[in-house]
Amino acid sequence: MRFIVSTSTLLKHLQTVNGASSSSTVLPILENFLFEIKDGNLTISATDLQTSMTTALAVESKEEGKVAVPSKILLDTLKTLPDQPIAFNIDDTTFAIEISAGDGKYKLSGENGDDFPKIPVVENASSVNLPASVLTEAITKTIFAVSNDELRPAMTGVFCQLSPQHITFVATDAHKLVRYRRMDSKADKATSFILPKKALTLLKAALPSNDINVSVDYNATSAFFKFENINLVCRLIDERYPDYEAVIPQNNPNKLVIDRGLFLNTLRRVVIFANKTTHQVRLKINGSELNISSEDLDFANEAHERLSCQYDGEDLEIGFNARFLIEMLSNLSGDEITLELSTPNRAGLLIPQTNDENEDVLMLVMPVMLNNSY
Repeated sequence: MRFIVSTSTLLKHLQTVNGASSSSTVLPILENFLFEIKDGNLTISATDLQTSMTTALAVESKEEGKVAVPSKILLDTLKTLPDQPIAFNIDDTTFAIEISAGDGKYKLSGENGDDFPKIPVVENASSVNLPASVLTEAITKTIFAVSNDELRPAMTGVFCQLSPQHITFVATDAHKLVRYRRMDSKADKATSFILPKKALTLLKAALPSNDINVSVDYNATSAFFKFENINLVCRLIDERYPDYEAVIPQNNPNKLVIDRGLFLNTLRRVVIFANKTTHQVRLKINGSELNISSEDLDFANEAHERLSCQYDGEDLEIGFNARFLIEMLSNLSGDEITLELSTPNRAGLLIPQTNDENEDVLMLVMPVMLNNSY
């Protein structure tokens, strides 16, 4: 089997799917790409058995066949080569691969393509079309709030709720929660599933900047994303997602409106002086004044800053983990945000002041208990 392709085109396609491959000691073939040649097209696949990605590109070839190619050595070689045609010669019996590029020849040993795990195909699936921009925005706004706690597998993914009215994406790690809702994207019938974090990270990296339609097919076990010449398949997390609506406080009489950039930069400074384990900051709101302070008793570090804000409600003192607030403010858009509060032991809500009419973003953060030493 022989084919010719440009180094830069091949490298771009390999880097797109490379994240799906696995450095598995149990199944060493997962460290390979599967190359399949048919009708002058090269299809490249990578998988870790949970998530699989395939991409296709046109190459010069009159033959058909498949081979598993070691991913790391191939990627490392292509990264150092200039943009030029590169020829692959593969022995159909030993699967030895010889690569010719310019004046260089490189040999590596491949494996039988038939031993590579089968990439799942769509069966009994429902489908919905989403613009790439909506999907990118939904992943960006939620993925930072996903939990890494393997003991609560449901929370290690993003919960997707499809309905005829809207589509909702939810992520939480029990300390913070994000609900991102789109009114301009709908499904024919109501359903919900949990998408794993790894698949969403890969999807976000592969999504193009131009606003194309992404076809999303889903059944009881898997979700399939198709756009341009890329296919991504992931196994859904088979767990019940917690009732997140029950956690969102409905009655929040205290509303604080503040400049997002100003609040974010103040927190970034003040957290430097906070305890390195808790990252605790204290927000003290009196009238139209917000005092933000932190202290680290171990090192006698302290910081106090005062900001002006619009506030409607009773004077309040509440503690938060500044790292969570910083993450949320960094992922919100708009110049001003509203912080809705009720009592010092109830969750606070962060909502952008100006929401796009097709977009509804709500972020929730749990408070931390204050020790009233200063």
